[in-house]
Amino acid sequence: MPLTSLVPPPTGGPRRIAVIGGGPAGLMAAEVLASASAALEVQLFDAMPSVGRKFLLAGKGGLNLTHSEAAGAFLSRYGERAGQIQPLLAAFGPAELRAWALALGVETFVGSSGRVFPKDMKAAPLLRAWLQRLRGAGVKFSMRHRWLGWTDDGALRFSTPTGETSFQADAVVLALGGGSWARLGSDGAWVPLLSERGVAVAPLQPSNCGFDVGPEPHALAAAAQGETRRDFFKELIGTGPSQQPGWTEHFSSRFAGQPFKLVAISFTDSQGRSFSRKGEFVATATGVEGSLIYAASSLLRDEISAHGSATFTLDLLPDKSFEQVLVEVRHPRGSRSLSSHLKSRLSIEGIKAAMLHELLGKEAMNEPVQLARAIKALPIHLVAARPIDEAISSAGGVRFDAVDAQLKLTALAGGPVFCAGEMLDWEAPTGGYLLTACFASGRVAGHGVLSHFGL
Repeated sequence: MPLTSLVPPPTGGPRRIAVIGGGPAGLMAAEVLASASAALEVQLFDAMPSVGRKFLLAGKGGLNLTHSEAAGAFLSRYGERAGQIQPLLAAFGPAELRAWALALGVETFVGSSGRVFPKDMKAAPLLRAWLQRLRGAGVKFSMRHRWLGWTDDGALRFSTPTGETSFQADAVVLALGGGSWARLGSDGAWVPLLSERGVAVAPLQPSNCGFDVGPEPHALAAAAQGETRRDFFKELIGTGPSQQPGWTEHFSSRFAGQPFKLVAISFTDSQGRSFSRKGEFVATATGVEGSLIYAASSLLRDEISAHGSATFTLDLLPDKSFEQVLVEVRHPRGSRSLSSHLKSRLSIEGIKAAMLHELLGKEAMNEPVQLARAIKALPIHLVAARPIDEAISSAGGVRFDAVDAQLKLTALAGGPVFCAGEMLDWEAPTGGYLLTACFASGRVAGHGVLSHFGL
């Protein structure tokens, strides 16, 4: 099908700005542009039938917009990219985000964890009010337009249900998301389109993700020297002889999907970086996921990438010391079973008790010191991050040394192209940090376009 033009090339009048991507970053860039000057015509394109799909999913269980903690602690959540994110938050941080929501008629409150939510906890009312404001400001929306790159004369190419079309823009804001949740539009298809034009892009990786468990390497060696490989894997990770990751069938069939509550995890990587926190996470059929795991996911993922595995320790009773646990384990139990004893003395039952049985042999379970040590520091060995499309977000993307302070790509010839949101090379844990930086980067990119045109 021949290439058609979405609209005639400009012959005067307002400058035409294309915003590609209808998530928070793209919508915020469009708002800045449309509200700033009548000299701009803003058109937003998205591959999906409607905008904000991942935003709506994020708000399904309560929209966590941002966090109320102090600025220094907030900035630290961006890890190695804190230096690059700081100017974005200085322009539009948590306080500004809450004021912006209030101007849309959405009041927010601080929850017990310090997280900030809309009073009705929902994303849809905020998105509806936002879209009404954008349309009122003149933003035009083109849905089911998948960006394909550029034509030879510099126009933007789009695939649509009726064929391929083009759009000539004076400036472009790319807010195409990362690589997670492809069904909602973030599929990373933009990576080769920029890489082939010389833009430095760090590989996309899963972030805020789950992990598969597997056997310890030293246990593999022991198995090879003594017991049969079949017996080894039957005892530690399953009933068959394969080395596929995961729990035993007994454990996964009974406890997949159940949470570990009131626990703590600790991890120190090979570079000496440490993580230690109390919270909750969930057992999956093959491993672990959930908020506590997500918070440590960048360190765990990088360690697995560098060394093939990572082992964190699980404290099943973080509010008790080792000595206190040992006293209770050693307490005479008379005719009671060990399971009843642990339940009555330490409230260890259900998935916590099952995890001890999963990873300890019968001999260790019946030796008080070994059992107490396991309760306080049970090694959980991870062998792989779950696929990126299962992750809440992604790491990697357009490197910050490929953009200037206003997020304009420096390697591209022709009209100015800015980047915003998760397609930039940063990551953050859940808790409002992801959304805040997406909003902030969209705002900075929008103001970057205005600055480029002297507006």
